[in-house]
Order: sequence, then C-alpha cells, then structure tokens
Amino acid sequence: MVRAAVLPAVGSPLEITDIELPEPGPGQVRVRLAAAGVCHSDLSLSNGTMRVPTPCVLGHEGAGTIVSVGEGVAHVAPGDGVVLNWAPSCGSCHHCAIGEVWLCAGALTGSANVYARTAGGAELHPGLNVAAFAEETVVAANCVLPVPDGVPLTDAALLGCAVLTGYGAVHHSARVREGESVVVYGVGGVGLATLQSARIAGASTIIAVDVSEKKESLARGAGATEYVVASDTTAKEIRKLTGGQGADVAIECVGRAATIRTAWESTRRGGRTTVVGIGGKDQQVTFNALELFHWGRTLSGCVYGNSNPALDLPVLADHIRAGRLDVEGLVTDRIGLDGIAGAFDNMLAGKGGRALVVF
Repeated sequence: MVRAAVLPAVGSPLEITDIELPEPGPGQVRVRLAAAGVCHSDLSLSNGTMRVPTPCVLGHEGAGTIVSVGEGVAHVAPGDGVVLNWAPSCGSCHHCAIGEVWLCAGALTGSANVYARTAGGAELHPGLNVAAFAEETVVAANCVLPVPDGVPLTDAALLGCAVLTGYGAVHHSARVREGESVVVYGVGGVGLATLQSARIAGASTIIAVDVSEKKESLARGAGATEYVVASDTTAKEIRKLTGGQGADVAIECVGRAATIRTAWESTRRGGRTTVVGIGGKDQQVTFNALELFHWGRTLSGCVYGNSNPALDLPVLADHIRAGRLDVEGLVTDRIGLDGIAGAFDNMLAGKGGRALVVF
C-alpha cells in the first residue's frame, strides 16, 4: 500500500488515500517517486478540459528510483534514477516513422489501463500513463528514461514536462535564432522554462507577459529583459519594446483564445507564434483572410515541446551542469501530497511558478 492523490471523478476534489500497487509485470517497472511537479495539465485533467478515465491518480512530471523490474526489462535496474516519460513513442505509427515522436498515435493508450486499486478494491487508472502523484507507481518500461549524470532527482522531475516543453518550444517549434526578440505569455513553470531557454538560444530581447505584477522578479531571474503586465494594450507595448516592429517570436503558455490572439498580434510581419498552452474547446480564436495574407505570420501548435525525450534529456543535462539552466529556479513551492489541492488553487489564481511535491 502506498499513499496517493486520487481523482474520484472529473470535477471532484483530490483524495489523499492508500492505494494498492501490484508488482511489475512483463515490460513494467516500479518506481519510488522522489518528486513530482504540479502542472497545469493536471488541473485541466481534473476539471474536464482534457479527458481522463476516472477514478485515477494524476501527475505526469516526476522522477524517482527503480524499486523492481518485470520480465524483459533491460535498460534500467533496481536502484537506477529515472525520469518519467508520460508520452512514450510506440515507434511504429505514422508519426513515429517520420520522426515526429511527440505526436505518437499510441502515446497515451496506457492511461486507459487499470494499474492499481484503492484500499476498497476500486480500479484505478494512471493519469497520463505514469500516475506520479503517489509515493510509488508502476509503469510501462518505455515510460522511464535514465536520469543523466549530475542531475539531482528532485531537479530531474521537472525535466519530464516543464523543461522539455519550454526548451522544445524555443528550440524545436519556434526555432529561435541568436539575436531574435522573443515574448513569452504566462510566467508559470513552463513559461519560466521558456524564458530560460530563450536566453540559452541567445535571444536579444526577452519579454515576459503575465497578469500578475508580482511575477516580475521571477521572470527577470529566468532571463526576461522586459516585463509587461497583461492588458488591452499588450500588443502595442510589445511593438514599442521591439522598435515598432513586434517580436520575432511569441510563445503562448496560457491556452486562452484572447492570449493566443494577442501573442499573434504582438509579432512582427513574418513573425512566428507558438502555442504551448492547452485551452478548452470553447476557446475559439478567429482571424480574417486578409490579415493572414498581409501579415505573413506563422501560427503553430506545440505538443510536449515537439521534443524527443531520449535525445533532449542529455542536452538539457549539459545545460544544467554548465549552469545555463537553473531548474530549481522554476520552483516556488515545495509541498507534500496534501498540498496539491492548494497548488491547483494557486494555478487558477495565477500565483507562483512550479509547485513541486517532494516525497
């Protein structure tokens, strides 16, 4: 029996309770969690913005130590530190075959499985495959990757989503070039990772935008050279800060129609907007045909940073060891399992950066 944060049903509060984990079967591993990040996607799953089978254990950004392995598992062994990979590639679908592993058609099939039971015997699903909001979890072996040398386990937890997403949005999706100007909308965990990644890419002007004026110090610590409190005139302010042209790149980490539209409007003619934030179906973004032609801007979605975790984790580790990437700087709250509900409330209120559950 291990302690876990269970979501009984969509829209219900989390319940901190004991669950019963089986021993790992063929092709599975059991992981003792060291830390798990509380991501806005977990909030979106709990409130129904994204679908998830329930009851389930949420949490998809985590790292820990292998406790035991099932038959046929060879790439990790008990005692190894691992990062959880919530979207493993199947290696055989169309997208995997053409190298777009972040769009794997089978990445989330494991979420429909029954992986554990409550103390009363009710079946539980693993939210986004890995169920990281628990002291221990059992996952498919392809859902874990070795922690790179020199990266503490608690830091490695954030590599599993926030850092991969923010870094990938800058380097894989927007493809920021040295000397370009970048504006980042939303200074949460992913936004902070995006700001750091823009700095690593050599962006000349890095503008952070958020509804809270209290996040300015966080944003500047992550690399922002300018800070704008969101308003009806945000796009105009961005143009003033970029010589009247608009930013070369805008990266939206909020997932709201109005913010996506503003991000697009704040880029220069021919600029690039990458949407990282996950919004609901009710968030409709509209454009007219003439402006699309005239401005020549590019608008693109970004899933998991368009990253390949197996290739990107060693790169991120190099940046961490060299001091270019400060993972601890993303964390504003260290909590226990009991603190997850409060972390959800803070995200809804736009407070803080990443909350990290430390076991």
